[in-house]
This record gives sequence, structure tokens and C-alpha cells, in this order.
Amino acid sequence: MTIIDGNKVAKEIKEEIAAKAKKIKEERGLALHLAAILVGHDGGSESYVNFKMKDCAEVGFDSSLIRFEDNVTEEELFEAIDKLNNNSAIDGFIVQLPLPRHIKEQKVIEAINPAKDVDVFHPVNVGKMMIGLPSFVSATPLGITILLKRYNIETSGKNCVIIGRSNIVGRPLSVLMSQKEMNATVTVLHSGSKNIKEICASADILISAMGKPNFVTADMVKDGAVVIDVGTTRIPSNQTKSGFKLSGDVDFENVAPKCSFITPVPGGVGPMTRLALLLNTLETVR
Repeated sequence: MTIIDGNKVAKEIKEEIAAKAKKIKEERGLALHLAAILVGHDGGSESYVNFKMKDCAEVGFDSSLIRFEDNVTEEELFEAIDKLNNNSAIDGFIVQLPLPRHIKEQKVIEAINPAKDVDVFHPVNVGKMMIGLPSFVSATPLGITILLKRYNIETSGKNCVIIGRSNIVGRPLSVLMSQKEMNATVTVLHSGSKNIKEICASADILISAMGKPNFVTADMVKDGAVVIDVGTTRIPSNQTKSGFKLSGDVDFENVAPKCSFITPVPGGVGPMTRLALLLNTLETVR
């Protein structure tokens, strides 16, 4: 059994990004710049955005953070988005989700200039990716495919089962895994699926992105399977200073011994999701 080390792979690729970013800065006299809009004080969002800003510094990108309180109006938020859309010094930006209930998320997503949408939520970018046109690639799915390639895991012709059909992970990942580059046979499971345990147990590659701690148990995984755990649920813990810890969708302790490869939580897919934002920002200048 091999543990897939997302931190290690991300570090290796960051060195490659840093070299390219340095060259771009020398050529145009301006560093790549990734911006983020953060609304409110959600702990998970705060932590995630802070990591993103740290990642930028490590590879030589400039970064900026625009903050709003929970009571921000849609008008104020759209004004900030418009400024980023029209600021030639900003190469890419994200609006960190989730947003407060009074803000229509889809409306916000569609207000972002597709050329700067490095989170790849805009319908234009999603559509291009779905039909295989040159485009940015959704962050978490891109990170997962990179991990599979870096660990030389065979995907062509393999039975790939994905748990979850979100627009952020499950749907785009199912398309990437079925396209010719990965060439897998893909099944997507969701809340309406039947015989979930049996279908999972038939998977050569099992990817869980549903956000339910320890949902995937040992009896759902066949011997020698590759298991990718996308889940990152915050659960209470008296063993950490913060009072919580991250839990994946997979019962790691009991599932890992059956696997050929498996990602841990944390340290598996998470670092690769953030890395994908850097890769997409790099693509904005090509």
C-alpha cells in the first residue's frame, strides 16, 4: 500500500511553477497576480484563503485579498468583481465560496470575467472543459488527475467510481476521467443511486467527494483498489488547539490496508487543489 503524498507532489510542482513565473516576470516586468474576495469569517474559508496567499508567495506570484463582512450587499460585491475584471494587473481571481444566503452565488460566478476565472466556475469555462477545448481546468479535478499521473497509476480502461456529483468536483471530474487522456470507464454515484456498496466494491479507482466522514468502509473497497479521498469535513476534536480536525470520507485506518494507493486527509488532495489555482493562473498569460 502506497500513501499518495499531495504535499510532496505540490512542492515539486511549485518549484516548476516558480521557474516559469520568474521567466514571465522578467519578460513582462510584472509578476503574476492572483486575487481573492472573501466574505465573512467562516473558519474553513479563512484558512483556505490564507493558504492560497501563502502558496502565491512561495512561487513568486503577487496576491491580494479583498474582504467584506457578512452583510455586504450584492451591489458592493459586484462592484469589487468589476474592478478586478478590469484591472490589467490582476491575472486571475476567485470569490471564495460559500457566500451568505442573501447573495446569489450563481449570479456572482457569472459576473467574473471567464479569462480570469481560475476557480473554473463560470459556465463558459466549464463548457469548454466539458467538450475538450483548451481551457482552465476545475481545481480539485485537475489536482486529482495530476496525482494519478505523478504516481504512474494506470487509468486507461479502468473502472472509476466517483461518489458525488457536485459542479465543483464530481461532475467535472467524471468528464476528465472519461476523456481520452485518462480514458477510464466512469460511474457517478449520488443520493439517488442504488446498490452503492456493490458498485464501489467493483471500482479499480474509487474517488469519494461527498463530505460525509468515514462513509467509505472497508467492505466497499476491493483489494488493490486506488482510493482518492476528497472529503474535508471539520469535526470537533479535543486533540487539537483549534478544537477541530479534518475528516475524510474514507475510513482510512480500515480501508488503507486493502488499497494499492490511497490519499490521506489532510495532505492528499487538498494541497493539489490549491496548486491547481496556481497552474490556472499561470495559464492566463498563454
